[in-house]
Amino acid sequence: MSAEDEARMIAALGQVFDLARNGDAVALAALIERGMPPNLRNEKGDTLVMLAAYHGHANALRTLLEVGASPDIRNAMGQTPIAGAAYKGYTEIVEILLEHGADVEGASPDGRTALMTAAMFQRTDIVEMLKAHGADPEARDNRGMTAADAAAFMAGRHGSAH
Repeated sequence: MSAEDEARMIAALGQVFDLARNGDAVALAALIERGMPPNLRNEKGDTLVMLAAYHGHANALRTLLEVGASPDIRNAMGQTPIAGAAYKGYTEIVEILLEHGADVEGASPDGRTALMTAAMFQRTDIVEMLKAHGADPEARDNRGMTAADAAAFMAGRHGSAH
């Protein structure tokens, strides 16, 4: 492959990731129908699912999951789509990921689960949804903190900042 062809391919792949980031479910479905792998990753290890989830695009996320994309592939930093959605407070996205079998206990390299992330940022609807799907409120991260500890820690940080 020539350097020019490689540059064109890299640019085209960047556009594919932009489709997920921007929630273009129709274009993603068309590309997958033509043979694009649904678990394609970018240079940061983000999958199309990760980008659609993190940017709150429910239709694009559903499209990807319905054609067999994994809800659990971690990016290069070890983050999961469900933890990203919990962080952002996207209740519908978390629900879609759970409906498609996302691992509710999948922890990042620091041991933090989606439940801990949701609790930390006071995403109470997501906390309850994750617990209803089996998330363990007593699980501890690498520092020994539970979801309740993380919530209290963040509340204390924000309370002392005022």
